[in-house]
Amino acid sequence: MRIERWEPERDGPLSEPAFRRKLRKLGFGATRYVYPPGTVFEEHSHDVDKMDAVISGRFRIEMTGRSIVLDPGDALFVPHGTPHRAAVVGNEPVVSLDGIREE
Repeated sequence: MRIERWEPERDGPLSEPAFRRKLRKLGFGATRYVYPPGTVFEEHSHDVDKMDAVISGRFRIEMTGRSIVLDPGDALFVPHGTPHRAAVVGNEPVVSLDGIREE
């Protein structure tokens, strides 16, 4: 799994605008979503490359037989066609940037 981690020394303070800029530099446009506690996404895939980026909260993603919990500042690359599932962890909503590869 390819994970991009926020590094304050390099990236500055974590904020939504700063994370959007980082995703854009990586070639991804982003849409903001808020997922309440208890949200679960069953196994699915996408026809585009994506980056799931977490601004706040905790988000578990299972992909390619592995599971990882994304914390604020983490972004996971999800290649097109790759089956994966996700769930909000804990009692805090997840604020996420759903990055889609720009052509």
